[in-house]
Amino acid sequence: MKTSILHGRVVDPASRLDRITDLHLADGRIVGIGAPPSGFDADLRIDASGLVVAPGLVDLAARLREPGFEYKATLESEMQAALRGGVTSLACPPDTDPPLDEPGLIEMLIHRARGLRAARLHPVGALTIGMGGEVLTEMAELAEAGCVGFAQVGSLPADTQTLLRAMQYARTFDFAVWLAPQDPHLARGGVAHAGAVASRLGLPGVPAIAESVALHTIFELVRATGCRVHLCRLSSADGVELVRQAKRDGLPVSCDVGVHHLHLIDVDIGFFDSNYRIDPPFRSQRDRAAIRAGLADGTIDAICSDHTPVDDDAKQLPFGEAEPGVTALELLLPLVLKWAGEERLDLAFALGLISAGSARILGVDTGRIAIDAPADLCLIDLEQPWTVGRQTLFSQGKHTPYLGVEVIGAVRQTIVAGDVVFTR
Repeated sequence: MKTSILHGRVVDPASRLDRITDLHLADGRIVGIGAPPSGFDADLRIDASGLVVAPGLVDLAARLREPGFEYKATLESEMQAALRGGVTSLACPPDTDPPLDEPGLIEMLIHRARGLRAARLHPVGALTIGMGGEVLTEMAELAEAGCVGFAQVGSLPADTQTLLRAMQYARTFDFAVWLAPQDPHLARGGVAHAGAVASRLGLPGVPAIAESVALHTIFELVRATGCRVHLCRLSSADGVELVRQAKRDGLPVSCDVGVHHLHLIDVDIGFFDSNYRIDPPFRSQRDRAAIRAGLADGTIDAICSDHTPVDDDAKQLPFGEAEPGVTALELLLPLVLKWAGEERLDLAFALGLISAGSARILGVDTGRIAIDAPADLCLIDLEQPWTVGRQTLFSQGKHTPYLGVEVIGAVRQTIVAGDVVFTR
C-alpha cells in the first residue's frame, strides 16, 4: 500500500521540522517528504488540511492488564484505546499476574499484539522473579524474547544488595534498569501525599522524602556500577532537583513523569474521590511547579500516560482502600496539549516529550518523521473538543479525574507501519 498524506502541518520534534507539506509512505516506511519519489503513485490519498501530522506517540507506561487481570481490561480493548489516543508504540510494565519474568510470557504478549494489527508493544521485563525483590530474573533470556528493559514496579527492592547485583548484571549486557524512585519503608501504607490535606482527611501519607531517599540510593549504585537507569514517575520538587544534579554529574540516567502530575495536586482529591487515587500520589503545588520546570529545562526526558485501568469494584471504595490507577491512554495527548498551552511552549517541544524522547529511552526507531523511518503517524485536530466520559473512553477502565471534563485536541487518524488503523 502506497499512501500520500497531503497538505498537513508536519511536525517532527526530532528534526524540528514544522511546516505544511506532504508525506509519502510505502512498504511501512516514510519514503518522501514534500515531493514524492520518482514513479510514486499513491493507492490512498489522505487530505490532512487543517490537521497536524505528527509522529505516532510513544508511551513509556501503559498497563494492558494481561495476563491475569482481564476483568480489569484486555489487550484488545487497551490496544484500541492506544490507537484512539494516537499511541503507536507503548511499553507495558511487568506487574501482571504472573509477572513478566519468563520468556514465554514475553513472546506470547508480542505475538498477540502483532495479531491485533494495533500499536507496537515493547514489554518491560521483571527485574526479580515474581517481582519479589529477592531473586534476579534471567535478563539475557528476557531481552532475547523482546524486553526493552527490566523494572521493579512500585518501589525499590527492600534488599539493596539485590538491587546492586541486578544493576551489575544489567551493566554487563548494557541493559537498562527501570526503577520507581520510592523507598518501600518510608512509603509503606501511605495513600496520599504527606501534608496538610492528608492530615485533614485522616489519610496515611507518603512523604516526599520517600522519593529523595530512593534517588540517593539509586545514584550511589549507578556510580558504583555504571548501569543505565530509567526513573519512572518523578513526583516531587526535591526529586527533580536531585535528577538535575545527577545529570550534571554525567550519570547515565533518564526519567519520566505521569501526565496527570502536570496538572493535579493533593488538594484536588477533595473529599476522598478515589478517581484521584494514584501511585505516586499527587503532591503539592510546589512539586507540580518543579515538575513543569523540569520538563521545560530538559531535566525530565519524557511524559507517559501511566495508564492503569481499574475495575469498578476496586475503585468504588473508600479512598484508602481503592486500588490506585487511572485511565489515561486516550488523555495523554490532550493533557499534554493543555499543559503546553498553559506554559506557552512550542508544539514540537511538547510532542517530543511523548514521541522522540520516549523512543530514545526505549531504544526504538519510532517517534520521528524522516526518510526511511517507520511510517507510524497520527493526524491531530488541535481545536477539536470532546468530553471525557464512560461512553467516550474506549479503554475498559473508566476511572479518571477528568470524567465529565471537556478537553481540546483529538486524533483523527492513526497510522502504524503505513496502514491506517484508526479513523475517528
